[in-house]
This record gives sequence, structure tokens and C-alpha cells, in this order.
Amino acid sequence: MASPRSISGPLSRGDTVGFVLFLVGGLAIAVASVVQTVINLANVLPNRDITLLAPFVATEAQAPLGPNGAAVTVQLDSASVTVASLQAPSLVALVISHTLFAVTMVTVVTLLLVLCLGILRGRIFSRAHTALVTGAGIVAITGMYFVPFFHNMAVNGALALVSDGTYDRAVVGTVDVLTIFTVAFVVALAGTVFAVGDRLQRDTEGLV
Repeated sequence: MASPRSISGPLSRGDTVGFVLFLVGGLAIAVASVVQTVINLANVLPNRDITLLAPFVATEAQAPLGPNGAAVTVQLDSASVTVASLQAPSLVALVISHTLFAVTMVTVVTLLLVLCLGILRGRIFSRAHTALVTGAGIVAITGMYFVPFFHNMAVNGALALVSDGTYDRAVVGTVDVLTIFTVAFVVALAGTVFAVGDRLQRDTEGLV
């Protein structure tokens, strides 16, 4: 009787090329995120004429959309707000948001690149790979929540300055929870697949 085939083994040439391209793309994403963060911090740290994209909740505004440019009431979802400078807490929150974005991207890319290198060595499923997939997902979800959270803290500070403290619709609650739950589901599924694959592989190797 033929012995069970191991899940590990050499990859096809096409698979190898795909993983190599993934490695290159991942490095490019990590570098781009760091460069973008450095540019953003360079614009923010002088704390002069800071422009923020502000999400709004249940806010109406006037736009020249009517006949001959007449004002029409519209529902405002987002708009750019510029302030001469931010208060210290808001500035710190904005710096944390930009920094956390780079840290999240680099960490996720690093974990996935390590996973790819492990697969390129010929072993797809292992406890280490399961931990890498799960860890990358947890870091991504954390960043998806806290990056906009701290950004919105800075936005609230800017709106308080612009309105002299009279604008009372905080935007901290605009974090996209549905997307986060969707990513969490995908991460849980991927972690389960790798965990089951690792168990099947160890069972198969035990039969050989």
C-alpha cells in the first residue's frame, strides 16, 4: 500500500514565482508606508497650518449646487479642516496615528514575509506558520482600529478650535467596526486552516 503523501514538499515553479513576487510587493508596501509616514510627520511636527480630513456625523452644510450657484443644503460626510496649530494632546494623537500606521504596516508585512520564506523552504503548515498568520491578523485589526481612533482624536481637537468649542458632535465613533469584524473573521478562518493543516501534516508524517 502506498504511503500517505506529505503536505510538505517542493513548490512548483509557478508557486515559487508567485511567492517571490509577493515578497517583492511586501517590501515595496513596507517601504512606501514608512516613506509616507515620514512625509506626514514632517508636515505635522512643525504644528503650523495643519489640514485634516474630518469625518462628520449628522451634519448639514450649504453647497452652491442650485440654479446659478444657489445654496443647497447637503449632508456632510467628510471635509478638510485647516487650523493654524493643534493643542498638544491633539498633536500627540496625530503623531501616534501616523506612527502607528507605519508600525502596523511594517509588522504585518514582516510577519507575512517570514511566512512566505518558510513556505518557500518547502513546508506549508506548521505551528510557527499558524502563529505568524494569527499574529499578522491581530496586528492588522489593532491598527485598523487605533489608527483612525487617534486620527479622530486629532480631528476633534481641530474642530474644537475651529468652532471655539461649540461643535459637539465628536467623530471618535467613526471607526469602521464592520470592516474590522470582517477582517477578524477572515483571520480566524485562516488561523483555523493553518492549525488544521499542521495537525493533518503531523498525523501524516506519523504514518510514514
